[in-house]
Amino acid sequence: MKLDDPKFVLKLSCIDTIGIVHAISGFMVQNGCNIITNQQFGDRDTERFFMRVAFTPVDPDTSIERLRAPLDTLAARYDMDWTLHDTSDRPRVIIMVSKFGHCLNDLLYRWKIGALKVDIAAIVSNHRDFEDLANRYEIPFHHMPVTPETKQAQEAALAALVEDLRVDLVVLARYMQVLSDGMCRFLEGRAINIHHSFLPSFKGAAPYTQAWARGVKLIGATAHYVTPDLDEGPIIEQEVVRVSHEDGPAQLTALGRDVESVVLARAVAFHVERRVLLNGNRTVVFR
Repeated sequence: MKLDDPKFVLKLSCIDTIGIVHAISGFMVQNGCNIITNQQFGDRDTERFFMRVAFTPVDPDTSIERLRAPLDTLAARYDMDWTLHDTSDRPRVIIMVSKFGHCLNDLLYRWKIGALKVDIAAIVSNHRDFEDLANRYEIPFHHMPVTPETKQAQEAALAALVEDLRVDLVVLARYMQVLSDGMCRFLEGRAINIHHSFLPSFKGAAPYTQAWARGVKLIGATAHYVTPDLDEGPIIEQEVVRVSHEDGPAQLTALGRDVESVVLARAVAFHVERRVLLNGNRTVVFR
């Protein structure tokens, strides 16, 4: 049999017990499905089991609807949390940005060349700096300025836009506004943020200047899911780069921009490829 690209991705988690892998394999055989890749992890601390299976049915007309009922039966036996996705479905994304455009530019380039398999429904910003960039890519641009007095109304408009555009994921690509607790809960599990890894050591303005003043030898970035706890959501991806005494604040800032862009792009890709499973305040990421 020719191994086609996977048509579906199944993600699941449940209490770790004997027989889960056997049961999933049996489900695939009974429903005429061929496993392309299979990854699994049993967490000894939480005693939970995590699995990602990419597979293709032998019958090309097999649909998610046809598989849902037998999966429901299997999931009930093991009390599984599970999702099943068609790999041809492209998640709809909103990218939010303020005045720093390196992450936005990187995401747009990856999307344009087909490396990031999403549909960008809109770019949202509290400034107009990147409106021309959005127009060049023919992506709708929404200017949503925010002040302490207008924050509630601005977030209500943002939530309405998310609903109207049927958005699956919101990417905070250096969006320099703190979302309210209510907005964080509204976007739970479907909003990703990027920040420099100095937090909480170097909070506030000019973190790279603060890092330079302390003589750091390592800088990095962290991408995580957005939660009401500021910059403390489940971590999806991180990266670091070494620096030396010869690197001043400008060099650290440039290196920081590079690593932030790469880390955010990886995190978004992991999410849209259905590689991330939540494990309490941590994540399991099947690469």
